[in-house]
Amino acid sequence: MPLNLLRGKAKADYVHTGEWAKKAIGEARKFCAVSIAASSEDKSFTYAPKQSVWHLDPEAAYVHYTGNETIGGVEFHWVPDTGAVPLVCDLSSSLLSRPLDVGKFGVVYAGAQKNIGPAGLTIVIVREDLMGRAMAGTPSVFDYKIQADNDSMYNTPPTYAIYIAGLVLKWLKAKGGLAAMEKVNLAKAKLLYDLLDSSGFYRSPVTRDDRSRMNVPFTLNDPGRDEAFLKQAAQHGLTQLKGHRSVGGMRASIYNAMPLAGVQALVEFMRDFERRQG
Repeated sequence: MPLNLLRGKAKADYVHTGEWAKKAIGEARKFCAVSIAASSEDKSFTYAPKQSVWHLDPEAAYVHYTGNETIGGVEFHWVPDTGAVPLVCDLSSSLLSRPLDVGKFGVVYAGAQKNIGPAGLTIVIVREDLMGRAMAGTPSVFDYKIQADNDSMYNTPPTYAIYIAGLVLKWLKAKGGLAAMEKVNLAKAKLLYDLLDSSGFYRSPVTRDDRSRMNVPFTLNDPGRDEAFLKQAAQHGLTQLKGHRSVGGMRASIYNAMPLAGVQALVEFMRDFERRQG
């Protein structure tokens, strides 16, 4: 990102909302001064800072934020307004989960491994006026202009990953497109969050307005029951529910490929587990 977007400037603004924002900030600092325009670290990354508290530099080369933090389960449900400064967003875990006006961004990028296809493929959408001024020494394969001029085939592309992504896009169209997918994703998230909010046994740590539709972290009121929960869930075919080691608890990832029936099965198990624990 900084290799292509600094364009002679020496600094960029970043919004820090968790582990993936942290990684992006660390990479950018290898090439420029990074200003933290806003952060949710004060509350353990459990919310998305409102733009009213952002401190943006009009001289920054760009403003970067992470649209959805997979580990913390925090998602931006609004698009920031950064004026003349290009807006950049990591949409790895939310691209194609709902309609999006990409015209509001300078750059959006996303690893394919969540909603698009196999790991190893990256989708990058770049505003045309931001191409062509890559930093001296930028490897050719990282230069947006060179990749665009060569139809993303300057180097041999990952053909199998692209083929699978094409099948996924056809599947999305057959399902009714992004508007239809958003309805399904809203229904899945509501089903799970409604259970968490109505129970004293489970809890969602994320501020209500900023909860992710894709990744739902939650905790049990007694961490001593975590092991039993995970073991019994696996016996019901519900796997990979253990939360990231940095936050603990549980995490349900309910990307596009997860059907509503899968979330219904999880909710049914969670209710039954709570009843049996007394």
